[in-house]
Amino acid sequence: MTGPDHQRASGFKGKLLLADPALREGIFEKSVILVAEHSEEEGAFGLVLNHPTGNKVEDVFPSGEFPELSQLTVYAGGPVGQDHLTFAAFWKDGSQIHYRTRVSAEDAIQLNQRAGTCVHAYIGYSGWSQDQLEQEMAHQSWHLSPLTPLLLRKNHSRQLWRRSMEHLSPYHRILSLSPENILAN
Repeated sequence: MTGPDHQRASGFKGKLLLADPALREGIFEKSVILVAEHSEEEGAFGLVLNHPTGNKVEDVFPSGEFPELSQLTVYAGGPVGQDHLTFAAFWKDGSQIHYRTRVSAEDAIQLNQRAGTCVHAYIGYSGWSQDQLEQEMAHQSWHLSPLTPLLLRKNHSRQLWRRSMEHLSPYHRILSLSPENILAN
């Protein structure tokens, strides 16, 4: 691997993966994925941040459980474990953006009350086996980005991908302007 996306495996943790416009596979199309954990031996764990499901937490817990979280949008975190709801939190400390994943509902309630912290709900997650993410990077399926203040917004829409891409470089800005159906042109 060479170029701006070249990173050692340990460099993926805490970064965003921005899908290349040519990646047209379901949930990964124009996805922004937080790589929350990564090791050369274990592979990687992440969350798709910008694919809202159209549901709120209250739709997943209709019994009224966790009313403090009931209005949070539920995002499709990835194709694995879609029977599991989890939370993630994002906050800024100085110039650094921080995150915490696999947050329980009880902890999410506390974090959601903390000023400057955004809590999001996810069904499913994204996972890569040993060397799988490195291979996908070698095939230029993803572009790496540092965490950005865009993550501190209350809602992440599909526009998060475009906004994140255009800040990487002039080349990535051009990629961000690619048409919806790039193969039709």
